[in-house]
Amino acid sequence: MSALADVASRARHAHVICLGLSALDQVWRVDRLFAGRSEKIKAVGYGTFGGGMAANAAVAVARLGASVAFWGRAGDDAAGHEMRSAFAAEGVDVENFRLFPEGRSSVSGIVVDSSGERQIVNFRGHFPEAADWLPLEAVARASSVLADPRWVEGAATLFREARSRSIPTVLDGDMADPEVFERLLPLTDHAIFSEPALTSFAGSGGDESLAALARFGCRVVAVTRGENGVSWYENGQLHRQAAFAVDVIDTTGAGDVFHGAYALAIGVGLDVRDAMAFSAATAAMKCGHAGGRNGIPTINECLAFMRTKP
Repeated sequence: MSALADVASRARHAHVICLGLSALDQVWRVDRLFAGRSEKIKAVGYGTFGGGMAANAAVAVARLGASVAFWGRAGDDAAGHEMRSAFAAEGVDVENFRLFPEGRSSVSGIVVDSSGERQIVNFRGHFPEAADWLPLEAVARASSVLADPRWVEGAATLFREARSRSIPTVLDGDMADPEVFERLLPLTDHAIFSEPALTSFAGSGGDESLAALARFGCRVVAVTRGENGVSWYENGQLHRQAAFAVDVIDTTGAGDVFHGAYALAIGVGLDVRDAMAFSAATAAMKCGHAGGRNGIPTINECLAFMRTKP
């Protein structure tokens, strides 16, 4: 993990570009989740926070202590300006987080129960799909790039440029239509799915699906399983990393934080096993706090946490 320690001490420079969804999360804390029928439940807490897969990943990279830029779209509305301000406060470069005058920002409603489990409804927003305005010359300065599947044209454009420069590409494989993955996976070096997304795309969330997806040519195909850790397929072999045991307060954003930490770790040259362990530890520490971004550690805090765990 010495490369990460060098990033923390500023002895090594790392820069990650995260592209995709930024959403404004409205979070209600409740004693129990909705049971699936028409009902009203009482909230014991409420807050508004910045969210979104690639957006949370970008904040994770910034909190860990590396340089990071977020490339994405929002509306030129109150939610868009609130998200932009939140990024800037975290030290995330927002030069290419474009607010479109005719667009509408993405907003999510999240209900979190006392065990940390959650239900989410999301309006994905409305913005132009074209990615011809992205400053692709800036990719040359990146250590790695990450994208989620919410802006397909942007992700494909970014990944093609990164591939041409031998810069690692990391895909946050959240729920998406099959054609999205069929387009992006051939451009992806490290594909990390959520378990529901893997099940939806491959027909099963089991480890056997990881090997089946090797046909797309990814270096690594992985699936995160929450408290059951992460499994990945690399060089014809299956590997596993156990989850770190913590008292879970809120799992919101844990997968996003995992992806951001992983993109940083791969970008500074860690091997996949060490990158998986570091990412699992970073996500676990986040789960000990309420909110999608609260509790994201610094690199030194994460490395110290890992030394206390078997």
